[in-house]
Amino acid sequence: MTTLAVTGHMDLTEESVPLVRAALRELLEPYAADLTGVSCIAAGSDSLFAEEVVALGDTLVVVIPSRDYRETKVKPDHAPVFDRLVESAADVLVMPNETADRQAYESANAVLLERADRLVAVWNGEPPSGKGGGTADVVIEAREAGLPVDVIWPDGAARRA
Repeated sequence: MTTLAVTGHMDLTEESVPLVRAALRELLEPYAADLTGVSCIAAGSDSLFAEEVVALGDTLVVVIPSRDYRETKVKPDHAPVFDRLVESAADVLVMPNETADRQAYESANAVLLERADRLVAVWNGEPPSGKGGGTADVVIEAREAGLPVDVIWPDGAARRA
């Protein structure tokens, strides 16, 4: 059993979504039938990864950063996907944080890294923003911990301005 966790940009352009989805599918297919995917199922990359894990018939583990995350951070257009993925998950871990803040995201990311054999990063390669808890921060933490990182950023992928 291989456990892959995901980190990635939330703000993919509409044109990037099918490119990233195809790249994720290509990366995940060799692990099919023996895969556990761990995701915070945020909009964008996290949810695309989780949807592909479920589509392959593999095990999804969801890590929710805080008790109020669904109510305060999941936007109406993402709520149906979020709820469907929670229902599809074999396990849902809600972190003990009351509010979705930087500390909550950092603790959720720590759980992702602890559980993973590898990290999948849907990442454009840009350095950390300095806010903490972002994609680049998680990649750096994974690499510092010696965790292998598979970076996905297909040609044509972009973030919303």
